[in-house]
Amino acid sequence: MISSRTHAALDLGLVAALAGVALLPGRSPRVRWLAAGMAAAQAGTGALTDYEGGVSPRIGVQENRALDVASAAALGGFGAAWRSPALLGAGAATLAVALLSEGRTHGGAPSMLYPPLDTPKRLAPDVWVVDSAVDPGIPVRMTVIRLEGGDLVLHSPTRHRAGLQRALEAIGPIRHLVAPNIAHWMFAKDWQDAVPGATTYGAPGLAQRGQVRRSGLRIDQVLSSRAPAAWEGQIEQAVVPGHAGFHEVAMFHRASGSVLMTDLVQNFEPAKLPWVVRPLAWLMGNTTARSRAPAYLRALFTGRPAAAAEAARRVVGWRPDRVVVTHGRIIESGAAERLRRSLGWLTGEG
Repeated sequence: MISSRTHAALDLGLVAALAGVALLPGRSPRVRWLAAGMAAAQAGTGALTDYEGGVSPRIGVQENRALDVASAAALGGFGAAWRSPALLGAGAATLAVALLSEGRTHGGAPSMLYPPLDTPKRLAPDVWVVDSAVDPGIPVRMTVIRLEGGDLVLHSPTRHRAGLQRALEAIGPIRHLVAPNIAHWMFAKDWQDAVPGATTYGAPGLAQRGQVRRSGLRIDQVLSSRAPAAWEGQIEQAVVPGHAGFHEVAMFHRASGSVLMTDLVQNFEPAKLPWVVRPLAWLMGNTTARSRAPAYLRALFTGRPAAAAEAARRVVGWRPDRVVVTHGRIIESGAAERLRRSLGWLTGEG
């Protein structure tokens, strides 16, 4: 871990690097504008952070790290969509700083998490959720479905804990691990090691990613829009394809009326976000006001490819009683209409 002093120096270096991307010739106008905006945002965040060099400390290093993660995702997403190595490099550097920095909060900043963490919470008959976190305090959620024969499906596995595994095995045997897109596989390897007899399912293209291969994660079956035999007739699914290798597999548990979404529907509660993050989240569109995928992820669907729009319309057509999201508050009130609006940017209906 790096100290807060080093974090402050690296943040300043990132501002300079982004300013360089914005000012150097040869970049497209949109890349230069984004880099300039991100440089200004990074400078403003640094000035407000409670570390060495902060001008008017209003937020803690932990909240700064959360902002860095969001910035890294935006830079990486737009960099992939626009094929900009400069933005991709800036995103990777920003993420590295966030993950390697020591964190501390400032003055009772709100928690984005949904405790109790790493414990099964019953949501509906044969459906449980496990709320957890990824450093630095970003909320993530695993959904657990018990099939008719008693076997468990772990959708978007969160961090493995021995106590959590025991609690789940008291519900049923863990037989299936689902990595529904290229971002939500990081903890699957730990579960695969802990439950070697489980079958691991991955989104299209996941097994070919270098990071996945280096991790040793084994993908036993690639998911498609047709459910595998293990849960055919119980869980429906649809693959929503995007650019740059992004595919998300949406799932629908018929018996409970629950749609499972990973990143294409996000529902962050503004009151749980650090105040400095709220305007960015609103602009990204992934708060409870709109519950969309963030703007940088929507960029991976530029032009709304016909296959993606068709898959999204199929998801909307499930008309669920609830939408279980991986990031933010579960949607239970008016779920079918909220889902329709959330995916309207992709279906063309809003």
